[in-house]
Amino acid sequence: MSTTEAPSPRSVTPQAGDALVMVDVQNDFLPGGRLAVPNGDEVVPALNRAIDIFREKGLPVVATRDWHPDRHCSFKEQGGTWPVHCVADTEGARFAPGLKLPPDALTISKATDAAVDAYSGFQDTGLDRHLRERSVKRVFVGGLATDYCVLNTVNDALDLGFQVFLLTDAVRAVDVKPGDGDRAMEEMKRGGAVPVTVEDLAP
Repeated sequence: MSTTEAPSPRSVTPQAGDALVMVDVQNDFLPGGRLAVPNGDEVVPALNRAIDIFREKGLPVVATRDWHPDRHCSFKEQGGTWPVHCVADTEGARFAPGLKLPPDALTISKATDAAVDAYSGFQDTGLDRHLRERSVKRVFVGGLATDYCVLNTVNDALDLGFQVFLLTDAVRAVDVKPGDGDRAMEEMKRGGAVPVTVEDLAP
């Protein structure tokens, strides 16, 4: 697990033009899941606090999810890297039961093509278009896992011209290699992501 957090430069007030993007907070990535992220369940209380802030302000809340066919190319049985996980319409693919998703949250399904892997919430999902239709310019990103889907989602958001605030207390890393999470955090910050905590969000 990555525990390194840079101090926040300032309090940040979510405002018109902002969206909360929660990455892959799904059962298979939580303790006991098929591809559990160490302490992955710890992101849920922090994200719930963020959800409350964004809902109170009437701002968009987005939840991405892996939504794989049952023979997805990322699975070891198909020559990929990972055990079978987040197969569409299974319990493992459902969002964490403690995550208080509002009824109007936008759900973005990714990696739905059996032949194409996708770590980023922006890859072949239309998320960019959805955000721009809502006049979003800044995204606040948390979820799982720091060193894979969060990293790629943040990098794509930056490349697409969004300002990104990385919710450092609402991410956890796989750390296949020790330090992967810390290295991912540094890469995102070098790219322009601003590290903040949920506590830094002024209601």
